[in-house]
Amino acid sequence: MAEPAAGQPGGEAALTAAAERLAHLVQLESPSGDVARLGALRDVLADRLARLGGTVELVPGDAGDHVRAQFPAAGRAAAGRAAAGRAAADRAQAGGHILVVGHYDTVWEAGWLASHPFEMRGLVATGPGVLDMKGAIVALELAFELLAGSGRALAQPVQVVLVGDEEVSSPHGRTAVMDAAAGAAAVVGLEPPHPDGGLKTGRRGVARVRLDVHGREAHAGLTVAGGVSAIDELLDQLVRLRDALPRAADLGWNIGRVSGGTRANVIAGRASAEVGLRFATRQTERAAFSAVRNLTPVRPGARVAAKILSSRPAWPATPGNRLAEHVIGLAAGLGEQLGARPAGGAGDTNFTGAAGLPTVDGLGPRGRGAHSPAECVRVDSILRRAELLAALFSTPLPPL
Repeated sequence: MAEPAAGQPGGEAALTAAAERLAHLVQLESPSGDVARLGALRDVLADRLARLGGTVELVPGDAGDHVRAQFPAAGRAAAGRAAAGRAAADRAQAGGHILVVGHYDTVWEAGWLASHPFEMRGLVATGPGVLDMKGAIVALELAFELLAGSGRALAQPVQVVLVGDEEVSSPHGRTAVMDAAAGAAAVVGLEPPHPDGGLKTGRRGVARVRLDVHGREAHAGLTVAGGVSAIDELLDQLVRLRDALPRAADLGWNIGRVSGGTRANVIAGRASAEVGLRFATRQTERAAFSAVRNLTPVRPGARVAAKILSSRPAWPATPGNRLAEHVIGLAAGLGEQLGARPAGGAGDTNFTGAAGLPTVDGLGPRGRGAHSPAECVRVDSILRRAELLAALFSTPLPPL
């Protein structure tokens, strides 16, 4: 990856400014569910978006507010634009706004920063949340700064939603996203791209399922016949669920947590398991949920309850994603060659993509190690993504 030369648009001063802003955001730890810490970062982000010209509102959430900012377009094209350009701009205006979807919560618990501080090694920054997704937030802010500094106007309105609970499946943030998506012409996500920088044009759906089993406690040696083992029942239920799930190539499942019982000499009265499901099509999603809901006890006296704790719908990949093609064309004009393909993970663009809105994700900067101690981001990539977002915002959308 070539380094930008000092004095150029991505030069030393811009790199330093981006690194300083990133360091500030990372030092404001923002674990999902930590309302106080989320609130501190929320206020910093809301203030910056307002200073950049956005009309900002806070959307209340049970585990932290969501930040929504609206940036108006300049109206009709400036005098002197060619007739074809004016027509394209008018079509974009009539088609609605661009919605930018991101989040400011992280997977890292408070205090993680003490053992994994923000550091810069050359062009690479490390620290909790640098890639997922505080580096992307810096790129978004810089995009609006680039537009203001170059005198370029928005070709269509832009709305930004930064949710505070994405890392726990957006139980409340999904409403903020879909409310802002009403009337949108296009949706772009700020999640990290593929490792090669490629955009994401589809995502598998995900669900977290909890199985709760109640049995009957009894002495494991003296009154065995009077007991009903919840652990034995749970094991059988997991086998039954595995066998009942659809035999589909796009289905993935994982038993992530199992608990139950009290002592070795007591027949377990309670047991539970948490299962993760992943699916690429709505058909597999429906079949998997049906298998979960139709579980019944194996043993007389046992009770089984299955609950879907959270879910994101599948965003199926569709050939010829015109929005992705548009973004790829803009990137090529900036000297960067990008590809596009579906991704295995889930995010908030699952909601808009599943709803049929033109959607593309992966517009965050390049890096690696999200959700791991090795998380890092390239600061020069933050600048390139800022330039790409600025080009997207200032260029009329084609028909999508």
